[in-house]
Amino acid sequence: MTAFLLTAAYSYLLGSIPFGYILVRAFRGQDIRRTGSGNIGATNVSRTSPALGALTLILDALKGLTAVAITRILFPGHNNLLGAAAFFAILGHIFPVWLRFRGGKGVATGLGSFVLLTPKTILVMVGIFVVIFLALRYVSLASILTVALFPLLAWIVEPYRDAPQMLAFITAASLLIIAKHHENIRRLLAHTESRFQWSRR
Repeated sequence: MTAFLLTAAYSYLLGSIPFGYILVRAFRGQDIRRTGSGNIGATNVSRTSPALGALTLILDALKGLTAVAITRILFPGHNNLLGAAAFFAILGHIFPVWLRFRGGKGVATGLGSFVLLTPKTILVMVGIFVVIFLALRYVSLASILTVALFPLLAWIVEPYRDAPQMLAFITAASLLIIAKHHENIRRLLAHTESRFQWSRR
C-alpha cells in the first residue's frame, strides 16, 4: 500500500506540471486559459504558437513517461504500479493542483504514460489518430475515437490478457480522457465543433 500511495503521489505531481500554461505565460505573456478553448494542452497552445504547441506536446508526454520510468526503477517487476503511475500522471494533467484542478484533456500525457507499457498499441493508435485527423481535421474526434479503442487494442496487441489490473488502469484512463472531452462531444453532435487550423502568426 505504501508503494502504491508513493507512486500515486509523485505521478500525480509530475502530471500536474502545466507546461502549456507555463510556456505561453513565459514566451507570450498570456494566460492560455483565456484564449481559444481555454485548455492548457498542446492543441490550444498551437493556436497561439505552433512551436510552443509542439513543445507542449513533447513535455506533456514526457511527464507521463517520466512517472512510469521512475516507477519501473523504484519498483521493478510491479506491473500494477506501472499502470497506476500512468493513470495518476494523466489524472494530474487533467486536474492539476497548481491550477485549481482545471487542466488539459490528457491525450499527450496518456501517450507518454503508456508508451513504455503498450508500445505496439501506441504505434497503432498514432496511425489511427493521424488518419482520422487528416481526413476530418477534428483533433477532438480523432482523440476520442483513438482513445476509445485503446483498451481493446491493448487487450489484442499487448501481453496483458492475464493482467486484469493493468487493463483496468488502461480502461480507467481511457474513460477519464473521453469524459474530459464532454464539451467537444456535445459540439460534435451539434455540428459546431471547429476544425483545426494552424496559426499563421
